[in-house]
Amino acid sequence: MSVNVLLDPSDPNLRSWVAGANDPEGDFPIQNLPYGTVDGAVAVRIGDKALCLRDVLDAGLFVKKLASAEEFQYAVDVAWLNGVAELEPEQQKMLRQNLAYMLAEGSPARAKLERLLLDANEPAEEIPFVIGDYTDFYASLHHATNVGSMFRPTNPLLPNWKHVPIGYHGRSSSIVPSGSGVTRPHGQTVANDDGPPSWGPSKLLDYELEVGFFVGRRNEPGTRIDVRDAWSHIFGFVLVNDWSARDIQKWEYQPLGPFLAKNFGTSISNWVVTREALEPFRVPGPPRSAEDPRPLPYLDDPDGVNLDINLEVLIQSARMREQGIAPTVVSRGSFRDMFWTPAQMLAHHASGGCNMEIGDMLASGTVSGPTKESRGCLLERTWRGSEPITLGDGTERKFLQDGDEVIMRGYCRKPGYPRIGFGECRGIVLPARA
Repeated sequence: MSVNVLLDPSDPNLRSWVAGANDPEGDFPIQNLPYGTVDGAVAVRIGDKALCLRDVLDAGLFVKKLASAEEFQYAVDVAWLNGVAELEPEQQKMLRQNLAYMLAEGSPARAKLERLLLDANEPAEEIPFVIGDYTDFYASLHHATNVGSMFRPTNPLLPNWKHVPIGYHGRSSSIVPSGSGVTRPHGQTVANDDGPPSWGPSKLLDYELEVGFFVGRRNEPGTRIDVRDAWSHIFGFVLVNDWSARDIQKWEYQPLGPFLAKNFGTSISNWVVTREALEPFRVPGPPRSAEDPRPLPYLDDPDGVNLDINLEVLIQSARMREQGIAPTVVSRGSFRDMFWTPAQMLAHHASGGCNMEIGDMLASGTVSGPTKESRGCLLERTWRGSEPITLGDGTERKFLQDGDEVIMRGYCRKPGYPRIGFGECRGIVLPARA
């Protein structure tokens, strides 16, 4: 094919000359083109390779201008995606079209680009955005019901849960990229519900399988984001592991919610899958029963959407790595099972006049489904440790042990479209410090 015009990367028939980009089981076809940072530069992922946008600009390979020279120079010169997210929507669209033109089969830019491609098989180990603020939600009905039933068997859901997307402000400073180790935290724990507490390393360390998204359009202080427009305020999505110390959480969470049990580490995948790449995988928002309350007007979004993202969690112990034993799959679920949608979470966050800034990250809370296999954390999966899971080396897990690596994967797939993946979100549990 001779390429002589800008190409639409959403074309499901488009193919690339880059190694690994046409693998039907790969995560990064030309229709994906997720962004990240590599060696302090904004990059795009394609197949097994990464391409730094600054190198493309310096080589003069962009076909059409993307905003003013100064604006685009800034967007690719900063070490994070905030600059790209600040470009106008049409300019972001043209950027993806330029990249598709250069990376498609038959591209006249191939010879020059081949010299610029970087090996992307290893994790980038860099946070893709400067994350000013991070908020974590509690948006899965199955997760909230499961956890509630453990502690309040006769009344698992609190009265507000189906009326308002529940969330808490997390700690952006402790967000780490995939591949980073996470140190087992210290905190206060109790043997009995009424105390007294003791202080030491958490014994009930857990993961939480979540999907996160980055704000791509800001709103001014005192203004709101219309729920019907909130989708357009989202730049892209990542996988999130919200590490949780359940024994610390049990003692501290009342009356103001999570604190030290959550702020020691949150892992995210390295490549931000854009909203545009996920458009084919939008599905209707969650069905509500006749008994469910109708959302208040500012949250009522009849045309609202979820995303059909297939998710899985695997665990590999230190001994499994030493012996070459593959990680054990412990959970499989779908983001389409969430009760509150990304648009509703974002609209609610801004509803009181909170100004959302470019690069702010919101996470969904644990993604759990209706089956035992789709429960998105060990607290649910082992039912507070009463139903341990068995790993590939024969050992059992109620909660995470030192040396365990948690691996999260996610991808979208439907007939007629290539698989769009997120890569992996990995993290190894490191021993508590003295």
